[in-house]
Amino acid sequence: MAKVKYYYDSENLAYRKIKTKKRWKFGFAALFLVASALFGFISFVILLNTPYFDTPKDRLLIREIENLKLNYAVLNKKMDQVDDVIEAIEDRDNNLYRTYFNTAPIPEEERKSGYKDINRYTALEGYDNTQLVLNTTKRIDVLSKQLAIQSKSLDHILKLAKEKDKLLSAIPAIQPVRNENLKRMASGFGYRTDPFTKAKKMHEGMDFTAKTGTPVFATGDGVVSQADNKASGFGNHVVIRHGYGYETLYAHLSKYNCRAGQRVKRGDIIGYVGSTGRSEGPHLHYEVHKDGKVVNPLNFYYGNISAVEYVAISKLANQENQSLD
Repeated sequence: MAKVKYYYDSENLAYRKIKTKKRWKFGFAALFLVASALFGFISFVILLNTPYFDTPKDRLLIREIENLKLNYAVLNKKMDQVDDVIEAIEDRDNNLYRTYFNTAPIPEEERKSGYKDINRYTALEGYDNTQLVLNTTKRIDVLSKQLAIQSKSLDHILKLAKEKDKLLSAIPAIQPVRNENLKRMASGFGYRTDPFTKAKKMHEGMDFTAKTGTPVFATGDGVVSQADNKASGFGNHVVIRHGYGYETLYAHLSKYNCRAGQRVKRGDIIGYVGSTGRSEGPHLHYEVHKDGKVVNPLNFYYGNISAVEYVAISKLANQENQSLD
């Protein structure tokens, strides 16, 4: 039962009951409800944003997130070290290995291109630490691409290294007739006077004069593709395919000492000097072809002559005289 309150009426010298108006009661009640709601809202906000109110699970998650950030930082430092190592390998690959094997370097933009799929990283977006995870993932992808390209490059270099000895053996690097067997170097590569028409004509090889029956040597390792007299003007002749784009022709032989399909080594006797076909006297007509085009044989004599002999032959070969075929 509510307490009854009185006040003292001094005029009538008596105590009278205090009567509370109903609207005041409602006002006090409403004020109490508003104050209670405001207090509850403030308490809720404080609960959400104050670490003092974290649950054990929340604290565990926070520790895991901080630990992951630390791991990503360590991972990025390790990737910096890997970057330095790969950069050094790429530099040696482009400027040493590929230069030695006469192979074009791999462009920088190709090595560090990464992946161009714009949807590749969609699943990583929309999180608090998206930028950290995204940047690290992209770096890993770039490094993976670099390692894949470098691995293929080194495989290619290894293959070139294994082929290097074969290439050096295949290049037509010696004279087809020994110096001591030569009467003279009759005609070189370039425009010469045709012995039959007396007109200027491109002479696509070199003419070596020697006695009939003088041995003719294969100038590089290869396989004989022709050993016959079916080509017009060449008479008895031999063609050797050396591989790597090289091919040599030996014409006007008195006879050949090999057959089509036979594998020969540099220095093997493949025929003998003669004057068969369109020829004005005993000599060897010798041609070198690279990738289907005739080239000057003089550029390949480094296997069996000295510098002095090379200079002498070069002077004779460059004289604009008359060819013998």
